Amino acid sequence: MADAQAIEPASSTTTVVNADDELRGKYAHFDRHINRLSRRRVPSPLKDILQFINLDGMISLAGGLPHPSLFPFDSVHVSTYDSATRMATNPSEIAKVDVCVEKQPSSHSTDLRTTLQYGPFNGIKPVMDWMRAFVERVYAPGYADWQLLMDGGSTDGWAKVAGMLLDEGDTILVETHTFPSSQALWVPMGVTAVPVDIDMYGLVPEALARALYNWEAERPNERKPKTLYCVPVGHNPTGSTLAADRKQEIYEICVKHDIIIIEDDPYYFLQLPQYQPGGDRALPSEGLTPDAFLSGLVPTFLHFDREGRVIRLETVSKTLAPGFRLGFIISNPFFHERLGRATEVLTQTASGWSQTVFSELVHTWGQDGYIRWLAGISEAYTVRRNWMCDSLAVHFNIDWDDVSSAGVQAYQKGTQRSQRLFRFVPPSSGMFLWIDVDLRTHPAWKRISAAGTLGLPGEEVWATAFWRKLLDARILLAPGTYNKPWQGEERSAMANVPGHAFFRLTYSSTPQDEMDEGIRRMAQVFQENWSA
Repeated sequence: MADAQAIEPASSTTTVVNADDELRGKYAHFDRHINRLSRRRVPSPLKDILQFINLDGMISLAGGLPHPSLFPFDSVHVSTYDSATRMATNPSEIAKVDVCVEKQPSSHSTDLRTTLQYGPFNGIKPVMDWMRAFVERVYAPGYADWQLLMDGGSTDGWAKVAGMLLDEGDTILVETHTFPSSQALWVPMGVTAVPVDIDMYGLVPEALARALYNWEAERPNERKPKTLYCVPVGHNPTGSTLAADRKQEIYEICVKHDIIIIEDDPYYFLQLPQYQPGGDRALPSEGLTPDAFLSGLVPTFLHFDREGRVIRLETVSKTLAPGFRLGFIISNPFFHERLGRATEVLTQTASGWSQTVFSELVHTWGQDGYIRWLAGISEAYTVRRNWMCDSLAVHFNIDWDDVSSAGVQAYQKGTQRSQRLFRFVPPSSGMFLWIDVDLRTHPAWKRISAAGTLGLPGEEVWATAFWRKLLDARILLAPGTYNKPWQGEERSAMANVPGHAFFRLTYSSTPQDEMDEGIRRMAQVFQENWSA
């Protein structure tokens, strides 16, 4: 009886109390950030009992696990590219590497008996061990006891984080233009956004400090934000990248005001060298070494985090494949425990197939091999970024010497430079190029601005009509209205920038000839519209 009692699982209530007791203390001050829903979460009893199944001598008549012999899969074989493949060079032949996972345990990193079974909420051990070593090497987190949780990609990760931190009636700090899918999650939760100014270098620290310092005076009836959501590298939609000094400054502001930073960073490894107009487009004979590639990456918020107030969202969607639906949340142990309780009853764990293939791939490639692959992906996006910027230079007059905090100025081709069309920032990371159209130079601006009397801002009326003209010309851009932060009905719902309209272009997938034709069509629509 003594032995049996020693391994008897605690009740759900006891488990939560014990977990909280262990995690309080160092991270107790973060308790106020946990919302009502997350506070009420308890461990899944069925998941709690799984920890005892593999104890020596245990005969389990408890868990409803299908027997692995009934899985109709004996092995999975995947042919992958060699990690040193440089797709930017358009190789005529690509070296392949075969990876294989068997049903029975072997010398492989994992086996199908494990990955196709119900598993732990935070991922299988071979993957998590590999990722822990990767995170230490690449990010060098600023504190020691960070935790790693596997999710179904950053969309899933953000849903769980928002479900832990945000309550109805809360406000959330975001960039002036924000990622629409993330926003679509918090709007129905009854959360409103507080836009913070950005420029070509990303979020402006002074604007963040000003918004927080003046909060009580300017918004006395609104809850002060406790969370900052940002896409710091390859910002979606503007393509900006926060430099290390800005990240450090933003972090210190968040420490002062007790703000949790959500670092949604899917484009981190798509950091690109600065665009050089008319530069040499020849690729070097050899790609970057892993260490050289890593040394050129801007540090993460996680690297500066000494208190555990950064929650970092990772994904392999932009570097391997979106269909993997595989990502990771890096957080302090207190947040990790609450996120784990949510995962147990929401998604349980990430796809076993995805974990199987990812685990075998990264163990076959190795750390250096995976980093070489990331360097090659960055190189490919550099080439594509250059295609788009070069094409804009062909079809518009670009004043490369006129660089402001909003980027460089574009004019109609063949016209005097008195008629400005838009500004853009040659992206230094990511997949997107953002154009800021200056409607104040439009010959019909007075009429356009008067359109606001119809119930909509003149900028929005013009942008919608212009977007439809682009559609008629068979060129599709993403309207900037998608990225307006929701501020609620009392603040005109969405944030507008007077006299400006915005569009997002992407260079991620379109072939070069089609991209150039698309830019030519866009220039033609601009010319026709500005002549109207």
